[in-house]
Amino acid sequence: MSDSEMKVVSVNVGLPKTVQWRDQPVTTGIFKSPVEGPVALRKHNLDGDQQADLSVHGGPTKAVYVYPIQHYTYWRGELPDVDFGWGHFGENFTVEGMDEDSICIGDEFSVGSARVVVTEPRMPCFKLGVRFGRADMPKRFLKSQRTGFYFGVVEEGEVQAGDALELLSKHPDALSVADVTSLYTTDRGNVAFLKKAIAASALPESWTGYFEHQLERLEG
Repeated sequence: MSDSEMKVVSVNVGLPKTVQWRDQPVTTGIFKSPVEGPVALRKHNLDGDQQADLSVHGGPTKAVYVYPIQHYTYWRGELPDVDFGWGHFGENFTVEGMDEDSICIGDEFSVGSARVVVTEPRMPCFKLGVRFGRADMPKRFLKSQRTGFYFGVVEEGEVQAGDALELLSKHPDALSVADVTSLYTTDRGNVAFLKKAIAASALPESWTGYFEHQLERLEG
């Protein structure tokens, strides 16, 4: 997969809104819509975009949520009654030419006039269920391994739909986004793999701490 094929198909933003879910009001920023023209990308998020729960969304390691366009084909097959539009998964960038297997934690890209770095896969919370009106959606999402991933912002700038994502550097640890997800889901007992993830310098501390606990349980 050459980096010349990688691009932003849609830039999607949204402000938090309150919706009813199981007879309870829930405030969520997962409802995103495509925007035209240049958008300022800041350290913590895009202009016009906000997250409702800053303890789990946004911030330096989760400034931009990225979702590969080809996953929409899969989900249209799985959920034929859903009227999908870009941003449906709450992603800020719907992208072409990227996937969780080929993109590694710590890979750096230029996009528009900004620079970004891959930080971690997305772990779904119940709000994905709210977005789809299905309580089983977070579990299905994780099981599919089609998680998408987050960018941290190395250098602020402007981005827009159609911008190329150009690879500036591949991280030497070569720990893919898919590797991290599988360690969390299907490959939890893989000691050698856990050690590789714990040693990965670009993986956020929340993940390395989690994997350290996992390793302690296995070796304890």
